[in-house]
Amino acid sequence: MPRLPRFLQLPPFSAFAPARRAAGSWSSSFLLLSYLALSAVPWIRVLLDNPVPEGWQILGIEIAAWTAVWALFSRPAWFHWLLIPAFMALPTEIYLLVFYGQGISTHHLGILAETSPMEAMEFLGSKVWTMLAVMALVAAWWVLTFRAARQARHLDWTGPSRWVALGLLAGFGLLATYAWEFGAGVPPAASASASASASKGASGTRGAHVTGWTLAPLPEWARPPVHFSAFIDSWPFGLAARGVDFYRERRYLAELNETSRRFTFHANQPAADDVPETVVMVIGESSRQDRWQLFGYGRETNPLLGQEKNLVTLPDVITSVSATRLSVPVIISRKPARQSLKDGFNEKSFITAYKEAGFRTWWLSNQVSFGKFDTPVSVFAREADVVQFLNLGGFSKTSNHDAVLFEPLRRAMADPAPKKLIVLHTLGSHWNYSQRYPQAFDKWQPSLFGVDNPVYTDLAIKTPLNNSYDNAILYTDWFLAQVVDRLKTTLTSTALVYVADHGQTLYDGTCRLAFHGHNTQFEFRVPAFMWYSDQYRDRYPDKVKQLLRHRKAKLATENMFHTLLDVADIRYPDDRLEWSFLSPAFQRHTRWVDSYGWTDYDNATLKGDCREIIAKKPKAPKSR
Repeated sequence: MPRLPRFLQLPPFSAFAPARRAAGSWSSSFLLLSYLALSAVPWIRVLLDNPVPEGWQILGIEIAAWTAVWALFSRPAWFHWLLIPAFMALPTEIYLLVFYGQGISTHHLGILAETSPMEAMEFLGSKVWTMLAVMALVAAWWVLTFRAARQARHLDWTGPSRWVALGLLAGFGLLATYAWEFGAGVPPAASASASASASKGASGTRGAHVTGWTLAPLPEWARPPVHFSAFIDSWPFGLAARGVDFYRERRYLAELNETSRRFTFHANQPAADDVPETVVMVIGESSRQDRWQLFGYGRETNPLLGQEKNLVTLPDVITSVSATRLSVPVIISRKPARQSLKDGFNEKSFITAYKEAGFRTWWLSNQVSFGKFDTPVSVFAREADVVQFLNLGGFSKTSNHDAVLFEPLRRAMADPAPKKLIVLHTLGSHWNYSQRYPQAFDKWQPSLFGVDNPVYTDLAIKTPLNNSYDNAILYTDWFLAQVVDRLKTTLTSTALVYVADHGQTLYDGTCRLAFHGHNTQFEFRVPAFMWYSDQYRDRYPDKVKQLLRHRKAKLATENMFHTLLDVADIRYPDDRLEWSFLSPAFQRHTRWVDSYGWTDYDNATLKGDCREIIAKKPKAPKSR
């Protein structure tokens, strides 16, 4: 049998029994305190004045998890190896909890998996040495606890109680598996309906999806008392659940990628040359057009962009659906608006077309990469040569402001490639609005700045909510003006196109709705503009002419893909220049929006102060 490395071998015991007992007692205490410290990680939030969601469930799950592992392996020394990931991930978990209010998620695991060591060192800077020192201390802690686990033999679990615990755990496991597959506490009628839906493959119904059986759900009293989300939040064993969740997201991402893996546009620049040029696409978030001073708003929310001489506003742009994961694919690919509700698409985005035409490409994002609302966008993002997701805080108060994109933008612009496409996916005006900007931009008050967890359904916060939203637009104005200033310094042909994914409803008038997903005009009308350098105007004078000619046209986000390729004069065999507002061939098309079914936006009525989009009923034929 191979010997353990010397540093893991126990020193020879003294022949004296009291010394052995003292060593065993010390080892047991040290080991149990270490395991208690690991289990206490979720409660670090309490020290930061943050609640612990489902705290009692987490506590119960941790007790059950430790009991299960101890019963299965009998000795701590035999399962201590399983804790290596939890020990090594502990500094990252604590760092994220302290500075970003949340632990390791599938998004963070994606960043770790896709960040090269060089990028990590650039991000950490001088902190890299502190991180290495902390990791070394944690590794030493694991070694000490392993030695203690080998010494603490009286912590071995033997005897009948272990088999009783194993039986109880097996029974609970079967109960939980049955509930996950067939449901629990569901009325018989609802159960029958769910089973029928499952047999048809309806999305969102889990019952009988794995086995295909149609068994009755568990009664309400037998429902497992814990949720899977509580297990994910537990520590240390919840880390395994996060890994499984990440693996599932990666598989889903791979499946979406597979649908378009062999797709190619056969794109090129007909008049290709080595003249440097840069195209920047900025995707805004949750921004409504009528809150921009550029489009007539009374407040000065765009004091900087309003001074740009080569900025052309597009005052009549409509997004097809008011959800990021559904609207962004329509912006950056040829996915038709009326297919936006379907997951996946068998084509690639404009990023691939630019790559085929000889451009080096970047996707720089202050959004998150994985999760039910984000993965469809990530599919397209990963077509780029360089992909960076920089938001460690999700959509919380600890998320980065969009200025975090400036440094990767600087590196992209400094890249020696003469032809560049840079996509910036911003956090924009995503709720909570007051957390999207620093205090220096808290201009209109009262606002929600500094208010933790405001109740957004409370109409009493209507005024501070709206002020916060306008402050977020003011910060967006500053951010975009900074990007434009950076592009000006290149003294080369550069162009920037901005469009938001969707807008927001903000308790307008007597409307009692807020945020998005309500089929209102405020959510479908989005701000958009194009800025170009003097060098771009000299290189493409006809495109600038057509831009000015069509600036007031009725546009939709479906136009963006075709226009973005036209910005750099990129062509492919079946391109549609009639959808580009930079082309003399431009033609207006039907603008579909997802409002109580697919509705022609320009053949609809507005209902009430919420301005819901309601399709006009066709006129009845006149009787003869």
